[in-house]
Amino acid sequence: MNPLWTFHDLLQAIQGHSIGIVPQGFVNGISIDSRSIAPQEAFFAIKGPHYDGHDFILHAVQKGAGLVVVNTDMVASIGSLSIPVFGVDDVLGALNKLAVAARLRSKATIIAITGSVGKTTTKEMLTIALSSIKKTYACIGSYNNHIGVPLTLARMPVDVDFGIFELGMSHLGEIRFLTHLVRPHIAVITTIAPAHLSNFSGIEEIASAKAEIFEGLEKTGTIFLNYDDSFFELLKAKSHALGIKTIYSFGKSKNADFQLRKWKQCSEQSWMEVQLQGKSMEVVHHGIGYHMAQNMLMTLGIVSILTADVDTAIKALSVFHPKEGRGKRYRCALNQGFFTLIDESYNANPASMKAAISVLSQISPHGEGRRIAVLGDMCEMGELSQSFHIDLAEVLSLYNISHVWLSGFHVLALKDALPRSIHVHYSETMDGLFLFIQSSLVDGDVVVVKSSNSCGFYRLINLLLEEFPAIQ
Repeated sequence: MNPLWTFHDLLQAIQGHSIGIVPQGFVNGISIDSRSIAPQEAFFAIKGPHYDGHDFILHAVQKGAGLVVVNTDMVASIGSLSIPVFGVDDVLGALNKLAVAARLRSKATIIAITGSVGKTTTKEMLTIALSSIKKTYACIGSYNNHIGVPLTLARMPVDVDFGIFELGMSHLGEIRFLTHLVRPHIAVITTIAPAHLSNFSGIEEIASAKAEIFEGLEKTGTIFLNYDDSFFELLKAKSHALGIKTIYSFGKSKNADFQLRKWKQCSEQSWMEVQLQGKSMEVVHHGIGYHMAQNMLMTLGIVSILTADVDTAIKALSVFHPKEGRGKRYRCALNQGFFTLIDESYNANPASMKAAISVLSQISPHGEGRRIAVLGDMCEMGELSQSFHIDLAEVLSLYNISHVWLSGFHVLALKDALPRSIHVHYSETMDGLFLFIQSSLVDGDVVVVKSSNSCGFYRLINLLLEEFPAIQ
């Protein structure tokens, strides 16, 4: 196995200086977290808003770090170490320089994905699909910000065929920086929806921020857009203004280049018929909901322009399951029976809330079971927050959700808007909500848990799984 970076190449890339003679050697990884660092990885002592990586250098060394990258003005306070120390003016800046060097040396086809919803799930699907065909590298989890993206690039092996990156943002200009770092051959916008609205003048400005991804596209690059999205024409116009010639669309419309012709939800899986490059193909996977079908269509469209081996990708995708926090399902033991738990705890905005409630409506309870939506706040919704939460009442009614259990501040507006036909419970704290759920579940219930990540509902999921273990 080839080393990720030799000491010499890494030092040259970050334009730093060695504290002492540069020895022969290499590192097999890049880390910014001493808790998870593996032996022979380089530790970059990044200073964040709530921590300083320089405080954890000794811990990184004890865990087996191969070298450390530090701010030059901190060298004296660090003392003598048993591993190489490289000094730089700014550690995060050095990580960015290493990311640039990684991109320059790579011959991989680079794919960058952004959008208000569906980024991570599409990235996971695409990773499964392309990994079945050629050597593929992708970011871990949701490493999609100004630290996660350069870290992911710096970790990319030199010999991969495909590199998949997720670009996130909460302000204008953030994706512009990231896309120039990644320089994708293929840029994807999943969909535009209200998210992080407190930082934008409106949803059209969100669309403009997402369109920044086009600015870093390679000259002969390709973009993928959602034909069904209300901002399709705006995004298409922005791409044309930049001289981008190759534009593919996906959606249920017959005018889309890649079309979702049919879609059917079964109890444990989804079936769909898609039109790819003029060819009709059937796909079966374990993602529930129309939004999952959209993500799958997008994935297969990308695969079809990269390789002729779409059948292999479809076979590989048959084992796809949603990840924790993004729709993963559990069958949990309850007395002599079980209930179904759907973990949507990672994020929430109006579009993803509607999608999760739709999924809940498509799973049938058994026996005396009920459909239960356990909901927390949608954060960063700005001045329209109250309105967006109130609007969920209509969605819950439309999908015939019988029970709604709430905790949070913004959901109080939803609580007051729900009709009397829906059984409502509100808890001031998440711990109080857990105790209520614990005592209220019955055999056959189907429960979806959904909130913004900052609400910490992942802890609620963990508490439920501890109390009601998942069964096969």
